[in-house]
Amino acid sequence: MKSEVNSGLTFRKAEKEDVGLVLYFIKELASYEKMLDQVVATEAGLTEWLFEKKTAEVIFAELNGVEIGFALFFHNFSTFLGQAGLYLEDLYVLPNYRGHGYGKAILTQLAKIAVKRGCGRLEWWCLDWNQPSIDFYLSLGAKAMDEWTVYRITGDTLLELAAS
Repeated sequence: MKSEVNSGLTFRKAEKEDVGLVLYFIKELASYEKMLDQVVATEAGLTEWLFEKKTAEVIFAELNGVEIGFALFFHNFSTFLGQAGLYLEDLYVLPNYRGHGYGKAILTQLAKIAVKRGCGRLEWWCLDWNQPSIDFYLSLGAKAMDEWTVYRITGDTLLELAAS
């Protein structure tokens, strides 16, 4: 899946041999979000879940053959719409390439994938303090889902609930 977007920017789907690069982008994003200490992902785990079990997908934005950004996404499902959606887990553009429309190009590419697959929506979360990203998303016409609160169960709590 290689497609030309503008002046040297192309997209390609990550392959198994890209797992180190995927982890690199995950760590870069986590560092930007001041959450690097929370990254426990490994190349082996990413290989299993992304390329063997195929539970998520990754695309890279390449500028003249150099990876400058990535997006990790997967399908979810809306019972109200009665159709799948595309959930964007992570989007990251390297700092030197920000402000040139590459983030918008990545989201545009994801929108194209969603439409091609018949998805009813494209959605993601954004940290409350990340005002540059919030402003960017709003400029694209995205709507904040302020009436929803995210809940999460992980680690020992997840294990305890599963065992109950």
